[in-house]
Amino acid sequence: MFNRDGNRRDQSVIERGFTLVELLIVIVILGILAGIVVFAVGNATTNAKTTGCSAEKNTINQALESYKANTGVYPTATAAGGGAHKAMDLLTGNATTTPSFGTLLKKVPDNYDIDNSGNVTAISGNAGSCT
Repeated sequence: MFNRDGNRRDQSVIERGFTLVELLIVIVILGILAGIVVFAVGNATTNAKTTGCSAEKNTINQALESYKANTGVYPTATAAGGGAHKAMDLLTGNATTTPSFGTLLKKVPDNYDIDNSGNVTAISGNAGSCT
C-alpha cells in the first residue's frame, strides 16, 4: 500500500503527460485550421469590396437614369453651374441650382464620377480600389 514516505508502493502505475509526437500533431492541425480561416477571411474581404463597388456604381446609374427621365438629358458640369462644379453635383445637391425633383444621391460617391455624357467612371486611386 503506502510506505513510510506516503508514496505508493506499487510503481506499475506511471503518471505521464503528452508525448512530443502528440503535441506536434495537435500543433499541425491547429496550424492547418488557422490557415483555412485566414484565407476564408481574406476572400470575404475581397468579395465585400467588389460587392460595395458594384452597389455604388448601380446606385449612380439609377440616379443618372432618374435624372434623365425627369429632364430628358444627362447632367453636365455646365448645368451644375460651371467652374469648379461637376455633373455629379446635380445628383448630390452641390450644384448652383437644385433640380425641381430634389437630390438623387444622399452623399458624394467615393469611388466613381460621371462625365457630361452620363458615363460612370472610377476615380483614379479611389479608396475602394474600384475599377
